Amino acid sequence: MIKTLAIAAFIGLAAGLLGALCGVGGGIIMVPAFVAALGLDQRHAVATSLAVIVVISLVSTTSNLRESGLIDWRIVAFTALGAGLAAWFGAEWMRSLGNQTLNRVFAIALIAIGTWKLWKAM
Repeated sequence: MIKTLAIAAFIGLAAGLLGALCGVGGGIIMVPAFVAALGLDQRHAVATSLAVIVVISLVSTTSNLRESGLIDWRIVAFTALGAGLAAWFGAEWMRSLGNQTLNRVFAIALIAIGTWKLWKAM
């Protein structure tokens, strides 16, 4: 159990750092790590990651508040409204899908986003 908690702490460190630097961490770091290193299935890994993201977001946002104007609260409000609604339905949908389907959706999303980011960086 101590080994599992140590691995979880390491995953959290990596996700928190990447989350604070790039605005990512949950899906890209924690979900695959929870599956590979801790043996969680995809559904449990996603749900656990989302709970941790709450803490990462609060801590990072609190730190970012130290620089005035860094956060555009109008964009936050409108994005949060749409994201909150979609997240409610997405969480309901996630619980109804099998792990293999969720793995495929996750992989396709990462490839699509990585291709979009790589294309723009070139």
